[in-house]
Amino acid sequence: MDSLSPHRHLSLSHLLLFLLLVSSNLLTFFLFSSRSTSCSPSLRTPSISLSSSPPSNPSLPSEFLAFTSPQPLPFGHNHNFDSATLHPPIGLPCPLFPSDLPFPLSLWSLPPDNSVHWSAYSCKSFACLVDRKHSKSFDDCKDCFDLDGREKHRWVNPSSNPLDFTIDEALAAASPSGSIRIGLDIGGGSGTFAVRMKERNVTIVTTSMNLNGPFNSFIAARGVVPLYISVSQRLPFFDNTLDIVHSMHVLSNWIPTTLLHFIMFDVYRVLRPGGLFWLDHFFFVEEQMEEYVPVIESVGFKKVRWEVGRKLDRGPELREMYISALLEKPLNDSW
Repeated sequence: MDSLSPHRHLSLSHLLLFLLLVSSNLLTFFLFSSRSTSCSPSLRTPSISLSSSPPSNPSLPSEFLAFTSPQPLPFGHNHNFDSATLHPPIGLPCPLFPSDLPFPLSLWSLPPDNSVHWSAYSCKSFACLVDRKHSKSFDDCKDCFDLDGREKHRWVNPSSNPLDFTIDEALAAASPSGSIRIGLDIGGGSGTFAVRMKERNVTIVTTSMNLNGPFNSFIAARGVVPLYISVSQRLPFFDNTLDIVHSMHVLSNWIPTTLLHFIMFDVYRVLRPGGLFWLDHFFFVEEQMEEYVPVIESVGFKKVRWEVGRKLDRGPELREMYISALLEKPLNDSW
């Protein structure tokens, strides 16, 4: 009998540990399940927070309030958010400080055109989100986002300037015809090119760096796909996957030649055979022609269209130039 005593003591120890484990788990479950959802006053968010509804202001247009107001969640309160509303990423502080809005509210009465209307919204949102002493004036913002209507017609209406290609011309140049369905816009600003391509059932991912404002949030708000990436990074796409790559003004002589060469090869890599690289208004000085043209030509693209012209907006004495080109990755080259 005595020989069984150690085993009996061991069993009692195991049982005691088991009961202790079960009781601690039950106690923890009870504490968390019975815990009140409300926090103590010292831990609660101050009453002036993003969860506060914007004040009703009849002087603010209804469209403005619709874009900057919290929206109810379709299934009510969400325990993960601890809220029944979803807050917009752009312009939420604007209606909280209506007297500080530095732009004419009459712009909200513009027709809902995809370019002018959204550019106006973007401009206003930036003015609200950026510190006032560092933000641009409305006139500067107007120039930046081209609210006079030129953006409304860019890539859409034919131009007498041979440097200005239209989207329809680019799509018609694709091989085989009608094969462009997905692509990339490098440095696409507020996403207008992607919106224009979306009207033709083409999905475009737009890269942006959020310089001077929340460009990526704004691009997403337009219903197209943003991508936060700089020109110095390798494109996050598999080889031979994209039908078209476009870049306007971003790829220019401000980029070091070695980096520009890398970008060109990376664009070539992600394009599928027969895909198009739309180099839109590549900017340089006339003396740099012998430097940049060999860089572009050395990659292996086939020239579908190639136009060289003078950039005259700052005067002919500066000898500034543009290249606009449609370049095709050869069908027999899949790397």
